[in-house]
Amino acid sequence: MSDTSSNTSLLYRIVNDKEMRSVAIQVITIALLFAFLFYVVRNAMVNLEAIGKGYSFKFLSEASNYDINQTLIEYNSRSPHYRAAMVGILNTLLVAVTGVVIATALGFVLGVLRLSTNWLINRTVYVYIEYVRNVPVLLHILLMHGIVVNTLPVPKNAMNFADGTFFLTNRGFYTPKPLFEPAMWAVFITLFIAVCFAWWFRRYAQKVQDQTGKAYPVFWIGLAAMVLGPTLVYFLAGSPMTFEYAALKGFNFKGGLVIRPEFIALTLALSLYTAAFIAEIVRAGIQAISHGQTEAAYALGIKPGRTMSLVVIPQALRVIIPPLSSQYLNITKNSSLAIAIGYMDIVATIGGISLNQTGREMECMTIVLALYLSFSLMISGFMNWYNKKMKLVER
Repeated sequence: MSDTSSNTSLLYRIVNDKEMRSVAIQVITIALLFAFLFYVVRNAMVNLEAIGKGYSFKFLSEASNYDINQTLIEYNSRSPHYRAAMVGILNTLLVAVTGVVIATALGFVLGVLRLSTNWLINRTVYVYIEYVRNVPVLLHILLMHGIVVNTLPVPKNAMNFADGTFFLTNRGFYTPKPLFEPAMWAVFITLFIAVCFAWWFRRYAQKVQDQTGKAYPVFWIGLAAMVLGPTLVYFLAGSPMTFEYAALKGFNFKGGLVIRPEFIALTLALSLYTAAFIAEIVRAGIQAISHGQTEAAYALGIKPGRTMSLVVIPQALRVIIPPLSSQYLNITKNSSLAIAIGYMDIVATIGGISLNQTGREMECMTIVLALYLSFSLMISGFMNWYNKKMKLVER
């Protein structure tokens, strides 16, 4: 009798108590969601077993039997599929990081120019932004690839820079390839120490300026440490680096370091496309700052350029950073369109050729989805950390 009354009392609380009802609904919803996911996964595994495929990642150790035209690590057609996946991951990260850097720099410049009082500059940037934003990114990629491949000369008529050091053709941009000797590690270690010193000195100089008002030339001192230190160690170690130069042999160049036209076209297309969105974010962030801040800076005799960099932009960053995270996520995910022009990223390697050769569509798509999810979570986590660091600290 007591058990029945306690159950009735609990049911009464769940129905009538707002907090208990809310918790119960959430628990039931999560339980139903997990039950549905379990059913889908279980059903997929049973169906795969029925056709003799199963669910296994053993295929990753088998030979891939296909070539990749751009690799950042050693790879050939006899390498296993997991090696091909690593090449695809590095190629994706290379495009994403390069694109983020270029898009951010270009987007900030366009955003500032969008507010220019010069009518011609303002309207030109406006037309560019509206054109780029309203055309699908895939069309930009195809257009840029067509421009790169069809306008650049063939290897026989390559554009020559620096007396045969650099060559630009429709098959890629050829540069000298650095060859490191063992002593080069000393130079890298010195560079790392110099970067750490520059970071420490920046914090120290900021602390001194806050306490005394004295300003150090932080940029020039940090730059001198990162340039002079490694350069000195490089010569003391006997110049432990040589270069391999590209040379025309037959119908194409051999040797050196080549940047493929697919990478150039994809990076430029994604950067120019995303920069248009970043420009509007920067414009909105700058306009969100009260005009009184600018007038106060002018009243103190600060020049317009310094006012923008020291007064407006630092405050605008608190408005710019949150939507900027979405653009960094977009440029990373949009890189999956690389397969349209033959750039070998994750989708083209493990999610494309490896999938077709092995017939392991479930496993390959699981890997691709997990990788993109990991990239997105890492970018979101970093940007959230940076946003918290930049926000105003209330007293």
